[in-house]
Amino acid sequence: MDALRVRFGSVVEWAVAAALFAATLAVTRLILQDVRGSGVRSPHIVVPIAIDDVPASVPKGAVSLPALTLRDGKTVRVGDGLATVAATLGPGAETGREQADQGRLGLRVTRFYDYGGFRFVIVYEPFERNGARRVSAIYLP
Repeated sequence: MDALRVRFGSVVEWAVAAALFAATLAVTRLILQDVRGSGVRSPHIVVPIAIDDVPASVPKGAVSLPALTLRDGKTVRVGDGLATVAATLGPGAETGREQADQGRLGLRVTRFYDYGGFRFVIVYEPFERNGARRVSAIYLP
Protein backbone atom coordinates (compact mmCIF):
# COMPACT_ATOMS: atom_id res chain seq x y z
CA MET A 1 0.00 0.00 0.00
CA ASP A 2 2.90 2.33 0.76
CA ALA A 3 4.28 1.80 -2.73
CA LEU A 4 0.99 3.00 -4.27
CA ARG A 5 1.05 6.17 -2.14
CA VAL A 6 4.62 6.93 -3.16
CA ARG A 7 3.82 6.51 -6.87
CA PHE A 8 0.64 8.62 -6.67
CA GLY A 9 2.41 11.32 -4.64
CA SER A 10 5.26 11.59 -7.11
CA VAL A 11 2.81 11.87 -10.04
CA VAL A 12 1.03 14.78 -8.34
CA GLU A 13 4.37 16.48 -7.60
CA TRP A 14 5.47 16.12 -11.23
CA ALA A 15 2.13 17.49 -12.47
CA VAL A 16 2.39 20.55 -10.22
CA ALA A 17 5.98 21.13 -11.32
CA ALA A 18 4.99 20.86 -15.00
CA ALA A 19 2.11 23.33 -14.51
CA LEU A 20 4.41 25.84 -12.79
CA PHE A 21 6.98 25.46 -15.56
CA ALA A 22 4.30 26.05 -18.24
CA ALA A 23 3.04 29.14 -16.39
CA THR A 24 6.60 30.48 -16.15
CA LEU A 25 7.10 29.99 -19.89
CA ALA A 26 3.80 31.74 -20.65
CA VAL A 27 4.67 34.77 -18.50
CA THR A 28 8.15 34.95 -20.04
CA ARG A 29 6.63 34.88 -23.52
CA LEU A 30 4.24 37.71 -22.64
CA ILE A 31 7.07 39.82 -21.25
CA LEU A 32 9.25 39.25 -24.32
CA GLN A 33 6.34 40.05 -26.63
CA ASP A 34 5.72 43.32 -24.82
CA VAL A 35 9.42 44.27 -24.87
CA ARG A 36 9.86 43.50 -28.56
CA GLY A 37 6.53 44.96 -29.56
CA SER A 38 3.85 42.79 -31.00
CA GLY A 39 2.71 43.35 -34.56
CA VAL A 40 -0.76 42.14 -33.60
CA ARG A 41 -1.79 45.24 -31.64
CA SER A 42 -4.88 47.01 -32.86
CA PRO A 43 -4.15 50.53 -34.09
CA HIS A 44 -5.98 53.51 -32.65
CA ILE A 45 -7.81 54.95 -35.63
CA VAL A 46 -9.04 58.51 -35.39
CA VAL A 47 -11.82 59.18 -37.86
CA PRO A 48 -11.98 62.82 -38.92
CA ILE A 49 -15.36 64.48 -39.15
CA ALA A 50 -16.67 64.24 -42.66
CA ILE A 51 -17.67 67.40 -44.47
CA ASP A 52 -21.27 66.11 -44.56
CA ASP A 53 -21.38 66.13 -40.74
CA VAL A 54 -21.29 69.94 -40.62
CA PRO A 55 -24.77 71.42 -41.13
CA ALA A 56 -25.16 73.62 -44.20
CA SER A 57 -26.33 76.52 -42.02
CA VAL A 58 -22.97 76.77 -40.22
CA PRO A 59 -20.91 79.56 -41.82
CA LYS A 60 -17.91 78.52 -43.94
CA GLY A 61 -14.67 78.69 -42.00
CA ALA A 62 -16.34 78.32 -38.60
CA VAL A 63 -14.14 76.79 -35.91
CA SER A 64 -15.44 73.80 -33.93
CA LEU A 65 -14.89 73.68 -30.15
CA PRO A 66 -15.45 70.89 -27.60
CA ALA A 67 -16.42 73.45 -24.93
CA LEU A 68 -17.13 77.15 -24.80
CA THR A 69 -16.41 79.21 -21.69
CA LEU A 70 -17.99 82.65 -21.72
CA ARG A 71 -16.73 85.86 -20.08
CA ASP A 72 -18.88 85.41 -16.98
CA GLY A 73 -17.56 81.87 -16.38
CA LYS A 74 -20.55 79.98 -17.78
CA THR A 75 -19.60 76.94 -19.84
CA VAL A 76 -21.36 75.01 -22.60
CA ARG A 77 -19.93 71.60 -23.50
CA VAL A 78 -20.55 69.00 -26.16
CA GLY A 79 -23.00 66.53 -24.63
CA ASP A 80 -24.99 69.09 -22.63
CA GLY A 81 -28.76 68.78 -22.96
CA LEU A 82 -31.00 71.37 -24.57
CA ALA A 83 -32.53 72.32 -21.21
CA THR A 84 -29.09 72.66 -19.61
CA VAL A 85 -27.95 75.10 -22.28
CA ALA A 86 -31.20 77.08 -22.02
CA ALA A 87 -30.76 77.35 -18.24
CA THR A 88 -27.09 78.31 -18.55
CA LEU A 89 -27.49 80.99 -21.22
CA GLY A 90 -31.03 82.16 -20.53
CA PRO A 91 -33.70 82.95 -23.12
CA GLY A 92 -32.13 86.29 -24.14
CA ALA A 93 -29.09 84.62 -25.73
CA GLU A 94 -31.00 83.03 -28.61
CA THR A 95 -31.15 85.20 -31.72
CA GLY A 96 -34.23 83.40 -32.99
CA ARG A 97 -32.44 82.03 -36.05
CA GLU A 98 -32.76 78.26 -36.22
CA GLN A 99 -32.19 75.69 -38.96
CA ALA A 100 -33.30 72.05 -38.93
CA ASP A 101 -32.08 69.19 -41.09
CA GLN A 102 -31.83 65.43 -40.94
CA GLY A 103 -28.85 64.09 -38.98
CA ARG A 104 -27.59 60.52 -38.71
CA LEU A 105 -29.87 59.60 -35.79
CA GLY A 106 -32.73 62.05 -36.10
CA LEU A 107 -33.59 65.71 -36.49
CA ARG A 108 -30.58 68.01 -36.13
CA VAL A 109 -31.22 71.60 -35.02
CA THR A 110 -28.72 74.43 -35.49
CA ARG A 111 -29.29 77.48 -33.29
CA PHE A 112 -27.52 80.82 -33.35
CA TYR A 113 -26.68 82.67 -30.14
CA ASP A 114 -25.52 86.14 -29.13
CA TYR A 115 -24.46 86.22 -25.48
CA GLY A 116 -23.08 89.53 -24.28
CA GLY A 117 -22.00 90.53 -27.80
CA PHE A 118 -20.31 87.17 -28.38
CA ARG A 119 -21.75 85.17 -31.28
CA PHE A 120 -21.63 81.41 -31.61
CA VAL A 121 -23.55 78.50 -33.13
CA ILE A 122 -24.68 75.33 -31.33
CA VAL A 123 -25.81 72.17 -33.11
CA TYR A 124 -28.20 69.87 -31.25
CA GLU A 125 -28.91 66.30 -32.27
CA PRO A 126 -29.73 62.99 -30.60
CA PHE A 127 -26.80 60.73 -29.73
CA GLU A 128 -29.02 57.63 -29.99
CA ARG A 129 -32.19 56.69 -31.83
CA ASN A 130 -35.26 58.40 -30.31
CA GLY A 131 -32.98 60.11 -27.79
CA ALA A 132 -33.11 63.66 -26.50
CA ARG A 133 -31.21 66.29 -28.47
CA ARG A 134 -27.90 67.31 -26.94
CA VAL A 135 -25.07 69.58 -28.01
CA SER A 136 -23.15 67.78 -30.74
CA ALA A 137 -21.03 70.72 -31.89
CA ILE A 138 -20.18 74.31 -30.96
CA TYR A 139 -18.93 76.68 -33.66
CA LEU A 140 -17.38 80.12 -33.63
CA PRO A 141 -18.14 81.88 -36.93
